[in-house]
Amino acid sequence: MMAKILLSAFADEYSPSLDEQLDVLSREGFSYLEPRNVDGTNISDLDDAAVRVMKSKLDASGIAVDSIGSPLGKIKLCDDFAAHLDKTRRTCEIACALGAKRIRMFSFYLAGKTVFEAHEQVIDQLGQMLDVADSYGITLCHENEGGIFGESPENCLELLRVFDGRLRAVFDMGNFTFCGYYPYPQGYEKIKPHIEYFHIKDTFSDHTVVPAGHGQAFIETILADYMKTADRDVILSLEPHLHGFVGLKTLTGNALNQPFHYEDSKEAFLDATAHLKAIVANIEKE
Repeated sequence: MMAKILLSAFADEYSPSLDEQLDVLSREGFSYLEPRNVDGTNISDLDDAAVRVMKSKLDASGIAVDSIGSPLGKIKLCDDFAAHLDKTRRTCEIACALGAKRIRMFSFYLAGKTVFEAHEQVIDQLGQMLDVADSYGITLCHENEGGIFGESPENCLELLRVFDGRLRAVFDMGNFTFCGYYPYPQGYEKIKPHIEYFHIKDTFSDHTVVPAGHGQAFIETILADYMKTADRDVILSLEPHLHGFVGLKTLTGNALNQPFHYEDSKEAFLDATAHLKAIVANIEKE
């Protein structure tokens, strides 16, 4: 059977309301939600009652959670890691309660250390987080992003090789371009064997963010190549950053240029969805 493309999204970029997030995903034909913020609360901070309500709403909508869009690993190496390991346990509990198999995570801000100086601590802390995730049957998936150990394709590959299949990759080609790296062919060829799923945003190296297909992230090229040999269904998780998103500026110090103008976040999300669907249609025609 040929592998299929399945769509997911960070629908908090459409609305903070979970009800509205699930409604737009249902209307647009998405199979999954990658939850990050739910009714104004980060997914890793939900209490048990909120998780039960969320699961009930997911079941009623027919939308599933494949991966948790967590903030795990988004701390400095000088921060309290014991507390972060507790957050890892809690996020794994939430993932299990929601039926998710995966958690998106990161590889720490270096707090003034060089990559060489940080290497041992990063490996040790990721190893402890993986031990926790393994005990819950959860796969941790590392996202490349600016300012963390795993910013470059080379450093991502180092982590993936060290953990030899225990750690998987969320391949974000837009983040590589945004940070000045080539997502294709260099980044993709290095990380392809380790890819678990994809994040979809399109960017330029001058920190411009645009709808999928309008930037330098080689989204269609990469996905078309990946689908040629995919042996399982492939999840594309839309994370467009087209309207009012301040997270990358806060975390990397780089302001976003957003030349496509929208009335509000809902219009921006729907336009991002349309562009992604056009790319998927082109790939499925081949």
